[in-house]
Amino acid sequence: MRLLRLTLPVLVVAALATPAHAAQPQTGPPQAPSGWSVSGTQLVWRSAEPVPVGDAAIEFWSGDHLLGRPRPSADHRTFTLTAPTVVNPHDLSVRAAGRRLDVAEQPQPMKSPLPPAPPAFPAGTVDPGTPGPFGTTRGEYTVDSITLPDYPRAIEMQAVVVAPTNAPGKRPLALFLHGRHSTCYDPTNEDQILLDWPCPAGTKPVPSHRGYLQAQQLLASQGYVTVSISANGINAQDGDTVDQGAQGRSSLVRQHLTRWADWAGAGRDSAPDIVRAAPITDMSNVFLMGHSRGGEGVNRAAMDSISPPPGDKLPARWTVRGTLLIGPTIFGHNPAPDVPSATILPGCDGDVSDLQGQMFIDATRGVSRGAALHSALYFVGANHNFFNTEWTPGQSEAPSWDDFGAPGDAVCSPGAPTRLTATQQQTAGATYIAAAARLFVGGDQRVLPLLDGTGVRAPSADPARVVTHAVGGARTSFVVPESSTKVSGDGRLCRQTARDADACAEPLDNSRFAHFVRLWGVDDPDRFSVALSGTAEVRPANAVSLAGSRNLAVRLVVPPNTTGAKVDIAITDTQGRKADLGSATLDGLPATQYRTAFVAQEVRVPLPWHGIDLHQVASLEIRSSGQAWLMDAYGWNNGLPDPRPVPLSRVDVGMLSVQEGDSGTKTYQVPVKLTGNSPGTARLFIPQAAGGYSTRVITVQPGQHTVEIPFDVVGNTRWSWGSSRQMFAKALTGVVAGGYIGGLTIVEDDPEPVLTVTPATVTEGGELKWTMTASAVADSPIIRSGELIKAQDPELSTTDVDPKWLKDRTGQDPLPARPLSQVGVWLSAQIQPGSLTAELSIPTVTDTEAEPAEHVRAVLSSYPPGGADVEIAGSVTD
Repeated sequence: MRLLRLTLPVLVVAALATPAHAAQPQTGPPQAPSGWSVSGTQLVWRSAEPVPVGDAAIEFWSGDHLLGRPRPSADHRTFTLTAPTVVNPHDLSVRAAGRRLDVAEQPQPMKSPLPPAPPAFPAGTVDPGTPGPFGTTRGEYTVDSITLPDYPRAIEMQAVVVAPTNAPGKRPLALFLHGRHSTCYDPTNEDQILLDWPCPAGTKPVPSHRGYLQAQQLLASQGYVTVSISANGINAQDGDTVDQGAQGRSSLVRQHLTRWADWAGAGRDSAPDIVRAAPITDMSNVFLMGHSRGGEGVNRAAMDSISPPPGDKLPARWTVRGTLLIGPTIFGHNPAPDVPSATILPGCDGDVSDLQGQMFIDATRGVSRGAALHSALYFVGANHNFFNTEWTPGQSEAPSWDDFGAPGDAVCSPGAPTRLTATQQQTAGATYIAAAARLFVGGDQRVLPLLDGTGVRAPSADPARVVTHAVGGARTSFVVPESSTKVSGDGRLCRQTARDADACAEPLDNSRFAHFVRLWGVDDPDRFSVALSGTAEVRPANAVSLAGSRNLAVRLVVPPNTTGAKVDIAITDTQGRKADLGSATLDGLPATQYRTAFVAQEVRVPLPWHGIDLHQVASLEIRSSGQAWLMDAYGWNNGLPDPRPVPLSRVDVGMLSVQEGDSGTKTYQVPVKLTGNSPGTARLFIPQAAGGYSTRVITVQPGQHTVEIPFDVVGNTRWSWGSSRQMFAKALTGVVAGGYIGGLTIVEDDPEPVLTVTPATVTEGGELKWTMTASAVADSPIIRSGELIKAQDPELSTTDVDPKWLKDRTGQDPLPARPLSQVGVWLSAQIQPGSLTAELSIPTVTDTEAEPAEHVRAVLSSYPPGGADVEIAGSVTD
């Protein structure tokens, strides 16, 4: 059982451990910051408090290099990783979506004051937040649980359905998937929540799937059958999966869709009551909504429905017409390129705070035909959690919290003029969910301006300010910066993920997020922007035809809080004839030092009818009044073409597990599986023995089945945790990257050394000390830890030990006196590699009372799990 004791609300920028050791002149080997234990490549970090369960992945970094994603302990306080190489302990940090967890980050000074609120966008011609003509009915179903690879415990098949009544004919289906949250809670203790499944006795499941009823009700009134599914079984186990649960969530979604396909046909008579009370679903018109890791999950489900995984046995008897993603993760940078999508980027997201969901837009460029619209919706003042009422204080059944916890933030703290209330945020979210469904499934192109960067609003979402931009749809690619793009004048071709002189922005600038977010911390050689600071000319590798386009659409980023940033735009043809297209002004998005607000805005200027050859446009000229970044530029037309998704070849990185062996070096080939019949290219990121990654572009040909990548393994006879070397794949052209992560797992085949520990006795005032001894040296730390438990009476009490020691470990004061087994004292010992012993101790104090011997006891478990428990006992005499 994974028991998490959380004191709510959680402050996302609060220190979760003692602040890192300040830099000092070193006289010996570098020392790890406080909270860390480092021996060679073995890294352990222990937080002073349990780390809240969220959707962003927890990562270990060395300087500006990602080392990997550690395994959490049962209490979600200890995180352990075998690094790919020896690191400098002094450079270590723990991050989640870019924010530090191991120290209290010092706020960066604001670069400019907050500007006054701009005028509201004009209203669109339709308002999808208006309820439709149908009544609704609601119910729930539970069917047999399913088992999935990599998930030891069964996954629930439970959902809440809201459907229209008296709606004629077959109706489209909208499926909702929540994100990663706590799974169980104790109704008698609001400070205790659990990450476990099934829920233990005395606890209840967190009903995250009931958190979107407002949006379900709105869609049902408009004629959609809606179903919101539970994913607690995934959330409790995805920490042990290589892709953080993406494939598991896809399988769960497609299992539900399979049931709905049955219930829409011959299996209707056996359907649950609420399903039979709803209209028959039209499985050729399916819409998917995913929140956080649920967003990544429904994206993978859309991809898997078109280009199925190797060996998959869930044939798609449905068609996904589009997706709406709220604050999503996209750890693999692998969107489904031919499925239309709209992605909400919460401006006050305190969980997935790097706004990596921007990659659902940017990473589709050039992969396929580009007919599918991919839209970004930046919600000023929205946090991550409150789109789900079951994650919202005052509305939820289980304990919940505001994920944005930085106090006094002028943009995002509750009560700030730009911060949305929970009700406002949920209403705006429901409105734009309905907008995406109405456009992608209903085909109502009057909704398009709400999503595609036109700059109109849906009055139902007021007072939310939603700033949009898009790629795809009726756009013709003109300038998408790449290595062959030529830039002259006051501009510079820059690399979005670099951390050197070629970088687009300063390394510590929060512009590294959103458009500039890295794939697993690796520098991506394919991603470029143009940094602007005056007049720049940008030339694509080849002339482009913009004939037939009405406007030129340009996506630009300007610094937060700037006002009236002016850009003048011109184009030149291959004959040197220039056309000035016009000017536009942009206001930066509101932000303080805590926010990610370097997000593009769309500018459109009309293309000329004469005076220039639009069939041969050679360059783009942009004159900016201040700093800006050019993301890309397109010929734009109104309307939305049929995306016509077809199966693309699929790249899946294999995961090979091998025994370490006792001696010598062996070479193993890790397969990259290729399925499908379309040609294309993908980039592999391959770990190197000395650290870092090399990259390789592979060409996929019809009929090709595998590419093999060699890995060397050196054997020995010393026990260790084992290790893994992770490889990634990213689609470039004509393919999709499904299982984007794999590599080699090296399984330790030597037994863990046997541990012994002797009982300890000390006179009060001394230090109660145990020595844990191993039978042999190891290559990884041998860790044992656990809480003090009930011992022989009388027990050692809180007033018998050093008060500072007690405060440091429990946060509690000695008085009133109570047994140590009741206050959560945690003991831990680590025998370092090359050593045979480690010590545990409890400092005691003297008193004037005559008393018998007092006792303590603990059972220390191994970490990682699998080793034998160690019991310690001790006595303190008067």
